[in-house]
Amino acid sequence: MEQITTGIVIVAGGSGRRMGSEIPKQFLFLGGEPILVRTINRMAEALPGAPIVVVLPDEQQAFWKNLSARFEVAPHTLASGGKERFDSVKSGLDTLFALGEGVELVAIHDGVRPLASVEMIRRCCDCAATKGSAIPAIAVTDSFRRLTNEEGGSEIVDRSQLRAVQTPQVFDAHLLRRAYRQPFDPAFTDDASVVEQLGERISLCEGERSNLKITTREDITIAEALLEAQNDREDGA
Repeated sequence: MEQITTGIVIVAGGSGRRMGSEIPKQFLFLGGEPILVRTINRMAEALPGAPIVVVLPDEQQAFWKNLSARFEVAPHTLASGGKERFDSVKSGLDTLFALGEGVELVAIHDGVRPLASVEMIRRCCDCAATKGSAIPAIAVTDSFRRLTNEEGGSEIVDRSQLRAVQTPQVFDAHLLRRAYRQPFDPAFTDDASVVEQLGERISLCEGERSNLKITTREDITIAEALLEAQNDREDGA
């Protein structure tokens, strides 16, 4: 396949509220490095040479510059976060396209998903190159119930029809630019929902259970164990 230029937007506007921390969760340490450092470096490893834009609230950028200077982190450009995730992604896209790299695909990734594998990231890009979009997703294992109109009523949901959505979500660059020209809608929960609003079909690809989104203290504990297992596999390779 002809080499396709891919750009990366990493959205990292979280707080430490659910962590019970005064430090935003993307700056907390995992295996001796800030989570955001690991996320940036993993995306850079998967897509060498890809331009990277990291979206952070203005009030966090000075802290990040000071923190990241202490670690080896792939080159990246900062963009200002907005009120909604939609606004943050739009800001990141504007910054990415202004770099003049001529990107054909854009991978949008959560700043607190540092354990996505190189193989999965590249798989998503390959899928998007042929289908225009690629959303990593995994089958759910819990049981689900839907609330009914009856007071206290609920009904079972067929979990075989459900998938849990992850990132990076990868799209044709022209399609994504057109999607983010739409006005904000509260129904937008991720980038796929923004693109879908245009009437476009969304393509799923295989995600990973280890591609954890770190939002709580318990997630840090799980991520540490997953990281240790990854390192053990690499050492034994």
